[in-house]
Amino acid sequence: MKIHPLLFTLLFTFQFNAQTNKTEVLTLGTFHFNFPNNDVVQTEKSGQIDVLEPGYQEEIELIVQKLEKFQPTIIIIEHKTSKQKFIDSLFNSYLNGEYDLKREESQQIGFRLAKKIGIKKLYCVDEWGEFNQQVDKVFSGKDPVEQKKFNNYFKENTDSHLKYSPKNVFQKEGILAELSKINDPENIRKSLGNYLIGPFKYESNEGDFFGVNFETGRWFNRNLKIFRNIQRIDINPNDKILVIYGSGHMNILNILFDSSPEYELVNTNSFLQ
Repeated sequence: MKIHPLLFTLLFTFQFNAQTNKTEVLTLGTFHFNFPNNDVVQTEKSGQIDVLEPGYQEEIELIVQKLEKFQPTIIIIEHKTSKQKFIDSLFNSYLNGEYDLKREESQQIGFRLAKKIGIKKLYCVDEWGEFNQQVDKVFSGKDPVEQKKFNNYFKENTDSHLKYSPKNVFQKEGILAELSKINDPENIRKSLGNYLIGPFKYESNEGDFFGVNFETGRWFNRNLKIFRNIQRIDINPNDKILVIYGSGHMNILNILFDSSPEYELVNTNSFLQ
């Protein structure tokens, strides 16, 4: 089949533009600076740090300086979309000198960097996942017997020896060293495996996919929703996006950004060095 030269040129140009006009994205996976211990991974008090101490504040300023080199125009933080107006209000108070930053990484890094480079808004994109009917029935309390069975299985964690759980280094080596470690692509890749063992393998009835459906809703569906919220942000051709999020999310978000025809994922640690 012959293709008219003009049509071929148009197709080639369209394909070239689609490949080159991508929005650069830097994903900064973090530990939670305020240690809320709302996740499965808990940090004992003895293993925590106070990021408001002068030494850590200096280190955070250094991290902000390093991220500034990326020159982001859009900053995304880990807060529910329903909190957008509240976050807007806090950030405006901070810009006006009426608010002292709390310990959260969204403020210590996000607010601080946004003010430094003149960004007027940070975007909240967080969501919860959705369970399918089988799992939702259990967790909505309609099947307490099955809920107890699953909770016991979850607590027993028979695959704990397979779980990837690197030790934190922020106490001995500092925040920057911790961020560099958890943003290493190999560590991010290994962390995804934690969602393919343990609860993932639970069966309510032999041969069913209860555990698969549980993790689909808890993790995969949730991160796909987060990604969709990012897609909803109006962007200009020259925009650059910085995503500040709990490091665990990067094992899905980075794959999505790297696979998407709309975004170009940049190397985080090239800016943290």
